[in-house]
Amino acid sequence: MTSAEKWTDGVDGVLLDMTGVLCESGQSNAIKGSVDAVKRLKEAGLPVRFCTNETTYTSQALVEKMKGFGFDIKPEEVFSPIPAMCQVLKERELHPHLLVHPNALADFSDVSTENPNCVVLGDAVDEYSYDNLNKAFQVLISLNKPSLFSLGKGRYYKDGEDLVLDVGSFCSALEYACDIKAEVVGKPSAIFFNTAVKDMGLSADKVVMVGDDIVSDVGGALSTGMKGVLVRSGKYRTTDENHPKVKPSAIVNDLSEAVDILLKSRKPNWDGLAELA
Repeated sequence: MTSAEKWTDGVDGVLLDMTGVLCESGQSNAIKGSVDAVKRLKEAGLPVRFCTNETTYTSQALVEKMKGFGFDIKPEEVFSPIPAMCQVLKERELHPHLLVHPNALADFSDVSTENPNCVVLGDAVDEYSYDNLNKAFQVLISLNKPSLFSLGKGRYYKDGEDLVLDVGSFCSALEYACDIKAEVVGKPSAIFFNTAVKDMGLSADKVVMVGDDIVSDVGGALSTGMKGVLVRSGKYRTTDENHPKVKPSAIVNDLSEAVDILLKSRKPNWDGLAELA
């Protein structure tokens, strides 16, 4: 994007991260202004999809949680890694060893885990003990062609007031130990982003992603041809603004500000039209 271009130019659809943009992890309420921001986007006729790596809840529980915060959100608008992962497992006839959060296990109920021939990692939180990681390692190292899947590959996230390790950190340990490369299902995977974009009936250049993760949200979006806007909430750190590789299309304080800018850019310039007349 050149200096003469605005990030709002040509935007006809919006992808939103959830944790860190709509609400903070570990908190019981929405980020100020975010409920109204989503409402204003929808009232303006802009298609909105929610693109998250959240895997500590089932898909249904996640939607119910966000509704409890006051968000107008439908299950079909949410794109999360587990449904996509289950589809991959069925298509490839894989039986996973699951290292995921206990709350998310119900979403894998239709997948056989007998005689595992791959490993799936998610936001397992306290399940990431040495013993559990070692079991995942042992499954992988016993296979002739080990397959490792990671539900997203974030390095860390914000939980309450603290930054804590995310699934990507544990995935990297297993990649190193087994000398393999994991397949990422979730952000920043281009396939994952493009599925949500396609659902809106738009091309990537017509969509903006708003997120708090400079690499997975913003970097992943930019790599697919979308605009990527970074918010100063969630896991945001001041050093993100000078990331050596990822240059956001814009940096805003929060989702509410991003929506203000976007909707203002879509209003007709009546003064300019009057001059032309």
